[in-house]
Amino acid sequence: MNQAVQKNTLYVGGLAEEVNEAILHAAFIPFGDIKDVKTPLDHATQKHRSFGFVTFLEREDASAAMDNMDGAELYGRVLTVNYALPEKIKGGEQGWAAQPIWADADTWFERQQQEEEMKRLQEEQKAAMQVAEDLHRKKMAEEREGEKDEDPMATAEAEVLKQNATS
Repeated sequence: MNQAVQKNTLYVGGLAEEVNEAILHAAFIPFGDIKDVKTPLDHATQKHRSFGFVTFLEREDASAAMDNMDGAELYGRVLTVNYALPEKIKGGEQGWAAQPIWADADTWFERQQQEEEMKRLQEEQKAAMQVAEDLHRKKMAEEREGEKDEDPMATAEAEVLKQNATS
């Protein structure tokens, strides 16, 4: 993961249904001043999704809270506490909402051109391979034909006759 972690924001997983933002705040306040507490809601049930985020004012406080609360129990559930990753918005680093609709057009055209160039090169390579294969087959056929024309016995007899004629 190449995403930079947010050293003063903690991910808190494994929350029981009874836990709300006030309870989460109370559980983490002993470690330092808290800037924000969020428990994202499931839109269908309007209940939190068993995790939340606690943002401390100081990194050291977040570190102390993570060291002490990871594996701790809250309302009968064991908590998982880690540094939070930055919020990822769909559509790349900046997100779709931050870009005009035509922003991706140039890269799309570039990808299309690259794909077409790749197909063209593959077709050229395939054609060149076919030509080379045809030449090889033709050469092999000519060699076999040459072998058929040359009768080893006839060649040997011709050599003997030449030797006898010269002697």
